[in-house]
Amino acid sequence: MPTIGQAAPDFELLNQDGKPVRLSDYRGARVIIFAFPKANTMGCNNQACSFRDVFPQIEAQNAVVLGVSSDSVDVLAGWKHRQKLQYDLLSDPDHKMLDAWDAWGFKLFFVKLPISATRSYWVIDEQGILVDQQVGVRPQESVDRALAAVAGLSQTG
Repeated sequence: MPTIGQAAPDFELLNQDGKPVRLSDYRGARVIIFAFPKANTMGCNNQACSFRDVFPQIEAQNAVVLGVSSDSVDVLAGWKHRQKLQYDLLSDPDHKMLDAWDAWGFKLFFVKLPISATRSYWVIDEQGILVDQQVGVRPQESVDRALAAVAGLSQTG
């Protein structure tokens, strides 16, 4: 699991267009990554569309957004189009990145069930250092906290 203050582990996943995306491709920009359980569901629509709605504020902070789930590239492409999302959605069907970032599985009574991505967010600075994260978060809370963390980088940097 990534640790705040440490370099975020690099990964490579396919985006909704089937093109490889690496975290290291974004060095020099701030990055918000959010994990979601399943496209086209109420909570995930809320989370993704909330990131869409604050996207101008995110861009103003020299930041990008990447959404990650185990959904297929085709499902993500359709969802991105329907919801008019401006950012890439990344497919992690084998949940290697989600496992490495401790965001795979659902916790029920202190037992982790491996069934889907755990709704989460991470904020990475221009040097690739993890500055904020929360695994297991509500949809709107992930947007609000990530936006606040990115804005906080501008005040300190």
